[in-house]
Amino acid sequence: MKHPPRTGARSRAGAVPYLFLSPAIALFVAFFAVPIGYTIWLSLHRTKVSGLGLGKGSRREIWVGFENYKATLTEGEFWAGWLRVLIYGAVVLTVMLGLAVVFALLLDSAHVRLARTSRIAIFLPYAVPGVVASLLWGFLYLPSLSPIHAVLRAAGLQVNLFDPDVVMFSMANIAVWGGTGFNMLVLYTHLRAIPREYYEAARIDGASEVQIALRVKLPLLVPSLILTTVFSIIATSQVFTEPMTLRPISNTISSTWSPLMKVFTDAFRTGDLYSAAATSVAIAGISLVLSFGFLRVVRKRAFSEES
Repeated sequence: MKHPPRTGARSRAGAVPYLFLSPAIALFVAFFAVPIGYTIWLSLHRTKVSGLGLGKGSRREIWVGFENYKATLTEGEFWAGWLRVLIYGAVVLTVMLGLAVVFALLLDSAHVRLARTSRIAIFLPYAVPGVVASLLWGFLYLPSLSPIHAVLRAAGLQVNLFDPDVVMFSMANIAVWGGTGFNMLVLYTHLRAIPREYYEAARIDGASEVQIALRVKLPLLVPSLILTTVFSIIATSQVFTEPMTLRPISNTISSTWSPLMKVFTDAFRTGDLYSAAATSVAIAGISLVLSFGFLRVVRKRAFSEES
């Protein structure tokens, strides 16, 4: 005798995964999707003031379309901030990822002593909050307190680390100090996952440790290096903590030094939430273009090498 299919039980069983996913989905919607949607909505509106703006109904939100975006994208200070960020990012990415690769290769070598202690010491700055790190380095940059200035003066160099031509590199140093450990750990984890047989085969062929690092390990690190580069591009395009923290210490950093600082200034100092929202969306769009542009260049180069 055939029994009818238990459709009710099956449907309940099929709903169980969605039940477990519902808290994560709710958090995603509440703290990610809704804020993004509200930001986009704000960027398409503006407050219209009638009369003196004192009576009831004298201020109301009106639809302006892409006018806020037009104002943002035609503002010279917005693009000047992006130029500073691009130079800053080029310095940070080159030095930080270069050091991360060197440290990862050294720690993966069998000839390095105290590898675990060194790994923790290199990673530790990443655990320091960005504001704390910026304050720490900011006071180290002050001529009256800094041992760095004492060393430079002893060497006969008169360098002001808050000089307009130098302050960008001072901020880049903070980002490199804090971010190298994380990228090193990503690359080191990839290296530990590579089968040791590759290295043994290279040693049998007479390769030295340096040759193994450059000709075996480094090419195999490319996928992780691409990943860390994309993360670093996104992080540097949104630089905010370092210039914002150092600004009270130095008068060479403007309130719109980076695009994200312009968002803060528009939103919380001039009270123009609509312009700040449009600038935020523009920053997100440009960051995506830079990231996907980098991935496209890498992918195109990989295909050209295969062909």
